[in-house]
Amino acid sequence: MSTTVWIILAGAVMTYLTRIGGHLVLSRFERIHPRVEAGLNAVPAAVLTTLVAPAAVSAGSAEMIALLVAGLVSLRAGMMPMFLTGAAVLIALRQVMG
Repeated sequence: MSTTVWIILAGAVMTYLTRIGGHLVLSRFERIHPRVEAGLNAVPAAVLTTLVAPAAVSAGSAEMIALLVAGLVSLRAGMMPMFLTGAAVLIALRQVMG
């Protein structure tokens, strides 16, 4: 097998192990401490920030407009409509603006 296939397989195994490991650790507790729960609830926002921040720093006008539109949609709708709207606006603007 090629090196790329081995890297993909190793990444898949490590992802699975970290997810199952977290589940096994948390399942040992009868009740999760509120601070731990708050930290776990903050993980999706932290991951989203790590994806959006580099794009915002090095963004062109199409990306900035899409971020602004997605931010406005997020004030009224959930995460999925925000992602879909932002992606649709970005695709459309990249087609129009070049």
